[in-house]
Amino acid sequence: MWSDAAPFPDLTPLWLTMRLAGISVVILLLVGTPLAWWLAQTRSRAKVAVEAITALPLVLPPTVLGFYLLVLLSPNSMLGGAWRDVTGTALTFSFTGLVVASVLYSLPFTVQPLQASFEAIGRHPMEAAASLGAGPMDRFFTVATPLALRGYLTAMVLSFAHTLGEFGVVLMVGGNIPGQTKVISIAIYEHVETLEYAQAHLLSAILLGISFVVLVAVYAANRRFPVHAG
Repeated sequence: MWSDAAPFPDLTPLWLTMRLAGISVVILLLVGTPLAWWLAQTRSRAKVAVEAITALPLVLPPTVLGFYLLVLLSPNSMLGGAWRDVTGTALTFSFTGLVVASVLYSLPFTVQPLQASFEAIGRHPMEAAASLGAGPMDRFFTVATPLALRGYLTAMVLSFAHTLGEFGVVLMVGGNIPGQTKVISIAIYEHVETLEYAQAHLLSAILLGISFVVLVAVYAANRRFPVHAG
């Protein structure tokens, strides 16, 4: 039981984090699918450069990425200023800004599994579908997408899990506004900073449990849906 000295922590940051992760995954699938398909199919010289740009969040320190996103999304920038003129609100220190930052930060966790799955399909299934009269969109949705289901599941789970653990990027872009930008990682840090270890421990245990379930889901999906090589 929790005593008066160690009250049960506010779970609002957890629900906010889950909402952020869910929205980010949907956007990532919409953005990452065509990008991954292009990378898997193209022979353009620009492919290497696009792959490198997509993978940058994997090697950049979160504070560096967060700083440049803060500059990019600020009301003084072209993008941030245009958003403010249209909506009357700022992208920085807002939930919308967190979504933008999360999508960019987790992009490689969506694109890379999808690209690998699309490349594993090969050209033969697509050529067979084309010989039967299927158009490009029909071939993608009826042949490529079902065969790449393992990649979709992996991309969704990894992107969701990566968003759950964000700290540096969301802190730089969103700050620590309760109910708006205060996600669970920031709440844990705040509890530790104020020596509220019991609350930090509970929130950390919840996040640990979610992360474990996510990893189990990834490994189970990989066993259930084998790679299809064309």
